[in-house]
Amino acid sequence: MTNNSTSKINNTEHLIDLLSKPSDELINLMKLTDGDFMFLGIAGKMGPTMAEMAIKASKAAGTKRTFYGVSRFSNPNERDYLEKIGVKTIKGDLLDEAFLQTIPKAKNVFYLAGMKFGAENNLSLTWAMNTYLPALVAKYFKNSNIVALSTGTVYPLVSKSSGGSLENDKSGAMGEYAQSSLGRERMFEYGSFKYKTPISLIRLNYAVETRYGVIVDIATKIKNGRTIDLSMGYFNAIWQGDANNMILLSLKQCDSPAEIINITGEQIISVKYVAETLGKLLNTKVTFTGVEEETALLNNASKSFKLFGKPKVKIDQIIEWTANWLLSNNKLLDKPTKFEVRDGKY
Repeated sequence: MTNNSTSKINNTEHLIDLLSKPSDELINLMKLTDGDFMFLGIAGKMGPTMAEMAIKASKAAGTKRTFYGVSRFSNPNERDYLEKIGVKTIKGDLLDEAFLQTIPKAKNVFYLAGMKFGAENNLSLTWAMNTYLPALVAKYFKNSNIVALSTGTVYPLVSKSSGGSLENDKSGAMGEYAQSSLGRERMFEYGSFKYKTPISLIRLNYAVETRYGVIVDIATKIKNGRTIDLSMGYFNAIWQGDANNMILLSLKQCDSPAEIINITGEQIISVKYVAETLGKLLNTKVTFTGVEEETALLNNASKSFKLFGKPKVKIDQIIEWTANWLLSNNKLLDKPTKFEVRDGKY
């Protein structure tokens, strides 16, 4: 999928190219898939490169379709870019039911909308975005195929030795963000059951790239001379290009009842290892506080590997790319993951 032989990502254009390069499997899927594509909540961290990957795959497959992208588009530059790459953008608030009713009923829908950061400060909006809106979408797009992004936070914290939570493990959503995210899943599951809608629910645990993500969070703290807290000592992560590819491929797994798929990287990653490696690459001393707790938020993505293959980009490559990105003073998105949170309060 991505060319991970390079030791440095030179600029944003190079990064976007890596994040949006489709796999042969995705190109083949486009040959077998008909209908337009709709990305709801396209202007987030993943939406633009996911849509661009889908467009590239469709063109490589020789298929023609319309790609729609819906968002409030608070940043007009994001809308301009999406239009440039071939997305037909639609501006509006998905919580406005009158607006929702005007959106084309595309056959293939990717639900990327949601609220996490600041959730504890606006709980009613958090529940509206994460639970009420999915109910509206599941009904409006009942005749579509739906791939809906969820989160690994619906699982409880588990021990490193467990290998991470599996799709059939009991939920243990802690805090209202995670609870409302579980509510999102339940609303899509209900829609899938009631309307026989084919749906895939994607429990994603930390997509990363060089502008944001857990690796960037740790690297930024090191560069700024801040202490690294080891309490949440382990995490999962997956290169966003690999995540985009797997999420798009999940379209062929849509089913009724809804299919749940964990998507993340192969490894359980040590925060201390990442910090020490980054410290060497950034030539900066690293200081730690706390000790690794027995448990962490960990997903087991073995099911997705059987379905789609393993991620192409390895964690050490991501660490190296991230360090070089920071050393080059390239732009960051300034969207911290808050991966250290252990009480579910985001």
